[in-house]
Amino acid sequence: MEKVKRPKIVVTPPGPKARKFIERDRAVTSTSLTRTAPLVGAEEEGVWVKDIDGNVFLDFSSGIAVTNIGHRHPKVVEAIKRQSDKLIFVNSCDFYTLPQVELMERLCEVTPGKFKKRVFLGNSGTEAVEAALKIAQWNTRNYYVLAFIGGFHGRTMGSLQLTTTSVAARRHFKGMMQGVFHVPYAYCYRCPFKQEYPECGLWCVEYIEETMLKKVIPPDDLACLIVEPIQGAEGYIVPPDDYLPALVKLCKKHNIIFVADEVQTGFCRTGKWFACEHWGVEPDIITLSKALAAGLPCGAAVSRAELMEWDPGAHENTLGGNPVVCEAALATLDVLEKERLDQNAERVGGYLLKRIKELSEKHELIGDARGKGMMIGIEFVEDQRTKKPATKQRNALMNEAFKRGLVLLGAGASSLRLAPPLVLTKEQADVGLEIFGEALEKVERDI
Repeated sequence: MEKVKRPKIVVTPPGPKARKFIERDRAVTSTSLTRTAPLVGAEEEGVWVKDIDGNVFLDFSSGIAVTNIGHRHPKVVEAIKRQSDKLIFVNSCDFYTLPQVELMERLCEVTPGKFKKRVFLGNSGTEAVEAALKIAQWNTRNYYVLAFIGGFHGRTMGSLQLTTTSVAARRHFKGMMQGVFHVPYAYCYRCPFKQEYPECGLWCVEYIEETMLKKVIPPDDLACLIVEPIQGAEGYIVPPDDYLPALVKLCKKHNIIFVADEVQTGFCRTGKWFACEHWGVEPDIITLSKALAAGLPCGAAVSRAELMEWDPGAHENTLGGNPVVCEAALATLDVLEKERLDQNAERVGGYLLKRIKELSEKHELIGDARGKGMMIGIEFVEDQRTKKPATKQRNALMNEAFKRGLVLLGAGASSLRLAPPLVLTKEQADVGLEIFGEALEKVERDI
């Protein structure tokens, strides 16, 4: 792919080739798939994606926080080729491969907590969550699970019961795992309890203690509590600093297994290797995927060792721990460490958030801007006082930005999530901000 410094739009997207391809896709693809923009990718490199019509886009999505080290990083490409020349597959639940063990050892090293750990490898985030649920239920022999409104944990029938970002994902599925209770997340911009932080004294946590655990769920019947340190699909909701530690304290008090879902927040996205580290939290189980193998299907549940010392056959799969995928993941971890992408995420992400907050002072549509590292949420409102979601305007802005060569992702009712590859430079950030500003002004003029 040619070197570029700015997006390059040679034909208004979607171009003729893209439109033709999209028609083919519509004929054969499940209609359950949602598409953010008519982007038909053909080539990619770093922060750039080229479509089949020759348009080049600046990617501020990373495939939903997947390509943290940039698209098609040469170290990952090299690792995939090298392993493919030697061994592509050996069933990991019957036999052994060196890359699988090496990856599990590395994950034990980099995840929070100095205690001994064990790892279960799968192919996705939802598989990692399913493993965590089974680990918790097997160890406690308990049935109930506590999750959070606005959380996204996957769409298989177990993890789907945890997911509450919209009713669309849950409608008509009556076979979901039973025993899950939901409580409000610390979404301070739209507090469901109509409280103000910090005067509220973290009422959302006290509600769990005083209401849920005293009147609804016997705490000694709880298998686990599962939470995203920063909620992803709801709009990159960053909780107050004392929230996660308060949840951990509650879990320790009642001997509840604490599960952190870091599928979207992990691997330097927030300026630290894992979002939990911002608050000194060491989960009993942590679930991982997305950025782990730079776009290849890989998921992992990492737990305290004693929790994953269960009976043979209690949980297995066939394709988890694929040697090619594991080598890609090992190369990804190397790049994150050697290129110090946690530091770049903090530095350039901090710059992006600062600039977005400056824009919010000039544009009434921006109700809130929040984030850590390169995990930035922008919430659009029709009125900053009433905070009425500006969904139509958010969608129009995404479309205008796309036509100018900037890929953005929506989230929640009316938010954008900025999640560029962590190799993004300050100069590239400025290009994205320029396009974002132009699109925002266009939408405001058209209202």
